Amino acid sequence: MAIRNPEIKYNQLFINNEFVDAVDGKTFPVINPATEEVICHVAQAESADVDLAVKAARAAFSSDSPWRTMNASDRGALMHKLCDLLERDTNYLASLDTLDNGKPFTESLGDMEYSIKTIRYYAGWCDKIHGDTVPCDGPYMCLTRREPVGVVGQVIPWNYPAMMLAWKWGPALATGCTVVLKPAELTPLSALYIAALAKEAGFPPGVVNVVPGLGLGAGQAVSHHPDIDKVAFTGSTAVGRKVMEAASTSNLKRVTMELGGKSPVVVCEDCGDLNSAAELCHAAMFNNHGQNCCAGSRTFVHESIYDEFVKKAVQLAQKRPVGDPFDEATLQGPQVSQLQMERILGYIIKGKEEGATLMCGGSRHGNKGYYVQPTVFSNVTDNMTIAMEEIFGPVQIILKFKTLDEAIKRSNETHYGLASGIVTSDINKALMYAQAVRAGSVWINCYDLCLPQTPFGGYKQSGHGRELGEEGLDEYLETKTILIKVPNKMS
Repeated sequence: MAIRNPEIKYNQLFINNEFVDAVDGKTFPVINPATEEVICHVAQAESADVDLAVKAARAAFSSDSPWRTMNASDRGALMHKLCDLLERDTNYLASLDTLDNGKPFTESLGDMEYSIKTIRYYAGWCDKIHGDTVPCDGPYMCLTRREPVGVVGQVIPWNYPAMMLAWKWGPALATGCTVVLKPAELTPLSALYIAALAKEAGFPPGVVNVVPGLGLGAGQAVSHHPDIDKVAFTGSTAVGRKVMEAASTSNLKRVTMELGGKSPVVVCEDCGDLNSAAELCHAAMFNNHGQNCCAGSRTFVHESIYDEFVKKAVQLAQKRPVGDPFDEATLQGPQVSQLQMERILGYIIKGKEEGATLMCGGSRHGNKGYYVQPTVFSNVTDNMTIAMEEIFGPVQIILKFKTLDEAIKRSNETHYGLASGIVTSDINKALMYAQAVRAGSVWINCYDLCLPQTPFGGYKQSGHGRELGEEGLDEYLETKTILIKVPNKMS
């Protein structure tokens, strides 16, 4: 059950298993996007605070520390204990995310359930990460070890606060790394509470540290820090460039990134039930208020069914319940911030100016809270701004195509390559599309189905590296080769 006004229990930095104020005493406000009111003020980490967090993480990573000398199975047991506590406090954590993110409580609950599954999945890997023996010539034995990369800086976005923490912490903790996490300044509350649960679960001091702050303060300090061995970043492509630059000019730390997207969903003439196809594309675009990096934000529809599809898309958008995110009937709450709302409305204006047909929506919803009406554009062409740039809001653009070859070519004509989808009853078309499209995920007759055991990441400017699945572990591991000379005989 939702807690409409959850108590804010933690609003300080979490360093070395203690909640502390920022060194300079700075704080920043966290806003409820549904009411535009201040929820609380949170300690604002700057470079000095990140230094302290990294120092704690480095000490926890020392070779003789409790964390590094812990049996791998015991590390997994700690992660399972954390999941037990997350399950105990799921309603409270989901309420926190709804409060400072604006997503409907039912979606926040789903995020929590998925987060727990992700951490449990990686808990199972703790004692299964091992090296190999390698055949070699001469009197030698060769073996490899998989070792944790070290102190990891993790910067997560505001659209899935708890889930993105789970995606980052799961593989990092399973491999034995230590963590300095910077949550998004718009949504830091659940990360701070989960940090307290990690302490309650029994994680040693310094293993996890949480330093909320602004991107130009804490985020920049994490990406530039010379004693952080790897940065894992999820966010915009523009900021991703800055993270890579920081890594190259500091200590050449390893970087993995999951960035933006402009993902295509192709609806073929043989899609079967058109109502179901329209509903699939509607959910692909409007779930999480369109604030989803792999949202199906370019809907390609075959010309023979285009007009009818557009009618159904408009009907779905007009019926979509927008309002109080704590109301169980609500499917769409506010956008996360005033800046985000204004950015989306700016793209809608641009779409109309460039000749797209506004079919419904297109304005702010109400006059309090950062709500945007579910919006549908038809008669969109590939060269329009709304077809090329990531809007990150509840705006569906519907494009027309003639042949699958054309749809494939147009799907790939983008700087992004995070996700894609196709709706068809022809398995040959589905396989042809899946093989040809340049995207990290391809969904056939479904969309946005991410599982803890399946790798997720992008091509091109949608990032590099993979999260989730066994491949997600590789990003947090180094491989060490050990060669041993074996004597021919014993004396």
